Amino acid sequence: MARFDNVVGRYVYLPLDDGSSPAVEHRVYFEENGHGIPLLLQHTAGADGRQWRHVLEDRLLAAHFRMVAYDLPYHGKSLPPTDVAWWQREYRLTRAFLEQVPIALAEALGCEHPVYMGSSIGGHLALDLARDFPHRFRAVVGLEAAACTPGGFVDVFHHPRISNDYKAHAMYGLMSPTSPEAFRRETIWVYSQGAPAVFKGDLYYYSIDHDLRGRGHEIDTSQVSVDILNGEYDWSGTPAAGRAMAAEIPGARHAVLPGLGHFPMSEDPQRFLELIRPVLFRIAGLGDTP
Repeated sequence: MARFDNVVGRYVYLPLDDGSSPAVEHRVYFEENGHGIPLLLQHTAGADGRQWRHVLEDRLLAAHFRMVAYDLPYHGKSLPPTDVAWWQREYRLTRAFLEQVPIALAEALGCEHPVYMGSSIGGHLALDLARDFPHRFRAVVGLEAAACTPGGFVDVFHHPRISNDYKAHAMYGLMSPTSPEAFRRETIWVYSQGAPAVFKGDLYYYSIDHDLRGRGHEIDTSQVSVDILNGEYDWSGTPAAGRAMAAEIPGARHAVLPGLGHFPMSEDPQRFLELIRPVLFRIAGLGDTP
């Protein structure tokens, strides 16, 4: 007898302002599972929502959360819009554009006051959303988040002599040496499939357009709960950087993810789930173990 996954995928059309012509319609792919509090899941730079596949299948979370993992425009199954000459300009992911995506998605799917969780660029976005749109979210969880991570927006990540295999193996070095090999390989497999310009373009947001140095006090945790978690082995969004960011935000929480690296949800999903469930259950008011 055939075995089926519980996750269901489909497309939604979102009007997004890309900075050149407002309300460009983007066909955005998302997958979801579970019932309860909406939980939006944002992938890392140059990747797509497949990074969350193991989290989406978790029965304990699915019993309390409606989990939604989406591919950003230009990523995964979210192809570029057909009514924009996107090939005539350099792809750069900006904070203004990126912030629109989870907000528009939540509105389209009827997700009221969702929890937002993202890693890497998604972790940075958690903090920007908490500052700019605190009334929109119940809570934000920033994985591998920091005030800033300069130095990543470089030409080597989009060059005809540099393959996607190079980018993928660079990401391999960001993971914990103790994470299971099969999941580390799965993580870089996803990275090897991104459009050539996308990884570098995403790093424009990661390394330049996201900068909260000295601005953490602008985040009001009385309006939105803030958790920052950094993998022990992450040398980009380091535990020290996450701890320093949390210290600038009155009421924010910080924790180190022992034995994990930059891609906790995909490089060692079982370990990550053991660590993230108590955080999400607390946000939901369920205690550490419902």
